Amino acid sequence: MHTFRRTLLALVALLSSTAAQTQNSKPMEKPMVAKSALVVVDAQVGVLAPIWESARVVANLERLVAKARSEKALIVWVQHSDDELKFGSDAWKLAPSFVPAATEITVHKKYNSSFADTSLDQQLRSHGVSRIVLAGAATNWCIRATAYAAVDRGYSLALVSDAHSTESMQFKDGRVVSAESIVTDLNVVFKWLSAPNVKTEVLEAAGVGF
Repeated sequence: MHTFRRTLLALVALLSSTAAQTQNSKPMEKPMVAKSALVVVDAQVGVLAPIWESARVVANLERLVAKARSEKALIVWVQHSDDELKFGSDAWKLAPSFVPAATEITVHKKYNSSFADTSLDQQLRSHGVSRIVLAGAATNWCIRATAYAAVDRGYSLALVSDAHSTESMQFKDGRVVSAESIVTDLNVVFKWLSAPNVKTEVLEAAGVGF
């Protein structure tokens, strides 16, 4: 009886050891990485020309586009048109250094949000995108509206702090809200914004990854 018990215990120990070795030998599963897309909003001649530190912002947009292409990330170009920015006009065209590739998507909009009455959401979801890297102009209008719309739709968002800008605002009573302060405000907001099942971050162009 004692011999049988010892044999049984030895067998259980052997099976437990084998199971543990098998479990440890399994390759560790890699964490899921969100598929990202670069969304460039209104990088148009008439929009970029008057913004604060336009040359710097354009250079950072160029850097982002080059990085996204090198990492095979989806790029979406958003172009705005309205009564002031006429569709097809010289001012409406993308800035000269921005030429969409054949595999990239162009979305046309008429409202501040790039999602409003456009195919952007459908296009992103059809490509499996769950994270948006956002840049362009203008900070307090189309970038702000697009950023909030993205988060509301469940996208994680990386706002590129040095690749969006706007113009200063001057009121009739003489007060001026500087473009720099508007940019800083939005960067601060999305650094600390919280939303369910969504990650927001603020990154410099040099540190963006796809």
